[in-house]
Amino acid sequence: MDDGELGMLADTLEKSMSAAAVEGTPNVEDVLRDLGWLEMLDEIPAEATGLVFRLLGETGTHAGVINDVVLASTGRAPGGTIALPYTGGRWVRWERTDGVRSAMDPELPIGTVDTGSEVPVARGRLALGWWLTGSARAMLRLARQHAVDRVQFGRPIGSFQAVRHRLAETLVAVEGAEAALSVAQSEGTDLACLLGKAAAGQAALTAAKHCQQVLGGIGFTDEHDLHRHVKRIFVLDGLLGSARDLTREAGSAIRSLGQAPRLGNL
Repeated sequence: MDDGELGMLADTLEKSMSAAAVEGTPNVEDVLRDLGWLEMLDEIPAEATGLVFRLLGETGTHAGVINDVVLASTGRAPGGTIALPYTGGRWVRWERTDGVRSAMDPELPIGTVDTGSEVPVARGRLALGWWLTGSARAMLRLARQHAVDRVQFGRPIGSFQAVRHRLAETLVAVEGAEAALSVAQSEGTDLACLLGKAAAGQAALTAAKHCQQVLGGIGFTDEHDLHRHVKRIFVLDGLLGSARDLTREAGSAIRSLGQAPRLGNL
């Protein structure tokens, strides 16, 4: 698939997923299935994963397709569910139908399970990393628009240095995380994917902190969309290892190697 075809696919996916969110059906399992998600995962796994999961974040929708990525990594047929490791030594299952809801994010059909089996998580971490950066982009977009529209002392608050610094720091964090994910996508090693998700998780947490400060009180209300993205990134950060846990894991791996491996050419 060339760049033109990939661009057309991205446009179609974004329009379909955004329409699902507007219609009040944020679970887009059917949309993705109709657009050939499983076929894309089989034929162009890296491109499909980066595209679909980034758009899940940017559009604020959700789907249990992380199951498909992890199942494919184990050599099993996608379409079902699998127990996934969660930070703190816990296990969760992301259901494909309505039912159980996460306490942190009531929109997500995630529930805890007693135990699970060790599974390859590198590709899953990469997928979640793209979802986290997509959510961070969505939060940054909301905060930027508020900074343009909100006027205090006769000036848009986006003209104030403190606000501009918060938005700039968020943008730098997101751009850096996306660069790390791009390297991990090309390298495909466990360490590269681990670092990519750690960077994405930290960028999303940075975005939540700064964008909440820019939005102020309105960001806490149910009427504004920010709270949905904040809840989402806290759940996603913990899935397959949080930014804090993965950073420590990376440090232990590098210490055991005795050197820091080159992960990308700068």
